[in-house]
Amino acid sequence: MSRISVRGFAVASATAVTTVGAVVGVASGSTPAADDNNFEAAAADTTLLADIPAGRQAQVQTASLTQQADAQASAADAAAKKSAEETARVQAAKDAESKKQAAEAKAKAERDAKKREAELAASRSSVRDASSFSAQGSYSVAEVQAMARQMMPADQFQCFSNIVTRESGWNYKAQNASSGAYGLVQALPGSKMASAGADWQTNPATQIKWGLSYMDNRYKSPCGAWSFWQANHWY
Repeated sequence: MSRISVRGFAVASATAVTTVGAVVGVASGSTPAADDNNFEAAAADTTLLADIPAGRQAQVQTASLTQQADAQASAADAAAKKSAEETARVQAAKDAESKKQAAEAKAKAERDAKKREAELAASRSSVRDASSFSAQGSYSVAEVQAMARQMMPADQFQCFSNIVTRESGWNYKAQNASSGAYGLVQALPGSKMASAGADWQTNPATQIKWGLSYMDNRYKSPCGAWSFWQANHWY
């Protein structure tokens, strides 16, 4: 058997060890007498174990390793908890940024929609009625086009122009000899335009008024009529 000195090592019996402190000695043959005396005085309230069998030393080592493993496990748990908290913080920051960007995009879309509505309202408010134009004996293509621009929203003029250019070449007196279609928008028969004004044969403003009404009622707008025309070459 080997002899060692142990501080803080309490035992329940000669063969059962329950609490391990710190090993402070080595084989008794190598410990100075003065150190032994100091140890005896300091350990008055503890038990001095000697002649511990070699097999018992393995138990002491196992207890020490168990304490180390517990400490390492606690440290690992703390590190894992800290990592999880950091991951959650980063994700929360990303979520907050995503929500902020979504809110900004929504606000921008709403502002753009309101702006378009305001522009459309302004455009419509500036639209002139056919009766606001003074009657003339004749009209140039430029004059007829100027009338049309003032009688519809700005975003619809090009679509209206595309149709009129193909139907009549902006000639308000154009007549199809075979079908009887008449005027800028080639109403068939031309007399349909009388619902817009009795001067439908000579007043391009009256023809434009009737044409816009027809396109709005049947295709929702001149651009709707133009889409149909492109697919069918008639409207």
